[in-house]
Amino acid sequence: MKKPLAYTSRYHSVVPANLFLFILSIIISTSLTAQQKVIQLYNGAAPGSEKWTWSEKETNKFAINTRIAYNVTHPTLTVFLPDPAIANGTAVIICPGGGFHFLMVDYEGTNVAKELNKKGVTVFVLKYRVVHSLTDDPWQETMNSSKDSAKFYQEIAPVADMAAEDTKAAITYVLQHAGDFRIDVKRTGLMGFSAGGILTASVAYNYTPETRPDFVALIYASTKGIKKTGVQQDAPPIFIAATTDDQRVPVSNSINLYDDWIDSKHSAELHLYSKGGHGLQGFPANSWIIRFEEWLDVQGFLKSDK
Repeated sequence: MKKPLAYTSRYHSVVPANLFLFILSIIISTSLTAQQKVIQLYNGAAPGSEKWTWSEKETNKFAINTRIAYNVTHPTLTVFLPDPAIANGTAVIICPGGGFHFLMVDYEGTNVAKELNKKGVTVFVLKYRVVHSLTDDPWQETMNSSKDSAKFYQEIAPVADMAAEDTKAAITYVLQHAGDFRIDVKRTGLMGFSAGGILTASVAYNYTPETRPDFVALIYASTKGIKKTGVQQDAPPIFIAATTDDQRVPVSNSINLYDDWIDSKHSAELHLYSKGGHGLQGFPANSWIIRFEEWLDVQGFLKSDK
């Protein structure tokens, strides 16, 4: 009696060639998906900060023990690709927060990207320019600086303008290279957390045809100081989530955004949680991303474009 072509013993195993190739293709695909490509937004120094000589650093030694980046001088996009089998052509650029002093690259970047990848969404996490930290404790520097609100906003104003340019450059790059990442230029959105919400809201109000996102998400987002010329006629649908007990960014920021979209007869969805603070922490506030994925589905962005 012949032995089956594939069997296992204590000494060796034999695997059919076609099965071996199938397994190998899965391993390669998984490996490629797991790798994140980092894209430099500018060739050489970023315009306006050519004289910045400090180097980007990372730390996780601060209040909520998660990785943050600071002293960002060369803006980048980190690409998180979904499994090709479920990729649907939708993409989102994420702008993490951090008071323009640092960037919450995991809590408001990597973690969110990996969740959205599971829904077939391609994600680009933006590292934009931030204020120069003089110590290795950017969190404490930010807390100290924010005690004088006038001084704080004076300090971040020029850097916030640079970060806004980085955001527009990121949108332009993604749209121009959509084919490289197999995404649809009509299914590309922008998401911002906290200070990153300033950048996102600014685009939402003031986009040009070249920088218009197809959807916008603002998560406990600040809108302080942005230029508002009214909601444009072709404004994208907007998703907003925040808490009423947020002590850092008043909930009125989110409510005013919602009112602007509704009053101008545009699509908007608002989720306000009674507790969760700045960061939507704890149940049910931390389930906001489920609500966001449901919203994407309702808007048609989770359906395959193939």
